[in-house]
Amino acid sequence: MTVIQPYHHGELRAALITTATKIIEEEGIDALSIRKLAEQVGVSRTAPYHHFKDKNALLSAIAEEGFRTWHNSAKRIFEQQDLALSERFRLFIHEYVGYASSHPELYDLMFGRTLWSKNNATDSQKAVAYPCFQYQLEMTRSWQKHGLLPQGPDALRLAQVTWSTLHGIARLLIDGIFADASHIAQMCDCAAQVFMQDPAQQH
Repeated sequence: MTVIQPYHHGELRAALITTATKIIEEEGIDALSIRKLAEQVGVSRTAPYHHFKDKNALLSAIAEEGFRTWHNSAKRIFEQQDLALSERFRLFIHEYVGYASSHPELYDLMFGRTLWSKNNATDSQKAVAYPCFQYQLEMTRSWQKHGLLPQGPDALRLAQVTWSTLHGIARLLIDGIFADASHIAQMCDCAAQVFMQDPAQQH
């Protein structure tokens, strides 16, 4: 018999997202269901529907937390004033790929077609995801201004190409096509070297 937990409103929502994220990361998206989630959290089968109208809304909420976590990590990296800008750029690349490697199922949900290809992402998720993308564009403009990245290309296109490169490395690692963990550090360093200009040109 399921034991009904006396969660407060906000606590239950947080518990549902945390448990659902764990299910996804351990068993994959297909293993997640509202019924299974309710059983693991210890609430009635209808309780999750007070917070999420369906599985898609739940998945969007999980992705939203993933974007929020990554955005905070990116800001933390670039606010380390004791590190040279080039080192922060390298660290950004390593941590992006490392985040994907450590959370492959969550990364798939955040950046994959489950939510984006059919416009299934909720407004709440977009409100967190888009600023994440915008932050990288702002940083790209800053990198160009300080001579770290080439000033010629349009900042938006350069940000898209940089992100696409990191996403490609992450996907090759997650999918196990030809890259494995032993290659990743060197691939990240190589990506940084390809994008960064000669340090003598930086200011």
